[in-house]
Amino acid sequence: MGEFLKNLVEVISFIAIPLMFLLFLGWGLIKKVKVYEVFVEGAKDGFNVAIRIIPYLVAMLAAIGIFRASGAMELLITVLAPVTGLIGMPPETLPMALMRPLSGSGSLGIMTELMKVHGPDSLIGIMASTMYGSSETTFYVLAVYFGTVSIKNTRHAVPTGIIADVAGMLAAVWIVNLLFR
Repeated sequence: MGEFLKNLVEVISFIAIPLMFLLFLGWGLIKKVKVYEVFVEGAKDGFNVAIRIIPYLVAMLAAIGIFRASGAMELLITVLAPVTGLIGMPPETLPMALMRPLSGSGSLGIMTELMKVHGPDSLIGIMASTMYGSSETTFYVLAVYFGTVSIKNTRHAVPTGIIADVAGMLAAVWIVNLLFR
């Protein structure tokens, strides 16, 4: 069963992006949309958004730097490490699970370090990369995008984002253990 699922995931991952590209292009042609012109217009808008989010991005990156430099990350890892063994998560991947909701670049750095130390085909390497793809940079998204459009009351966005991140991390641990242990 595990080998079948692994092969199925490989096939789906191989065809997913080209299929999506063809579907979007085909749908645009069916609806008589000038696909290239709309794409270029979206790229222009994206550049303007990038300019507006720079102050929020700088603030978020500074907060993450303070969190890591203060030793709070190591303290949090020490406190949570006993729990990781119970769910089948190698303790080396805990920094990845904790950093991913905060920062894409920070979690990419952690994942790269894990790959260098343990290898990309190791259980730790596979789990870290699956965690990276199974979750979102929730606090980055909230700080940058909500700040850009001046949303002050995030209401249910924070708890919902955290729940989604935890679900993504747990699913990554479960799936990697199912397919690669």
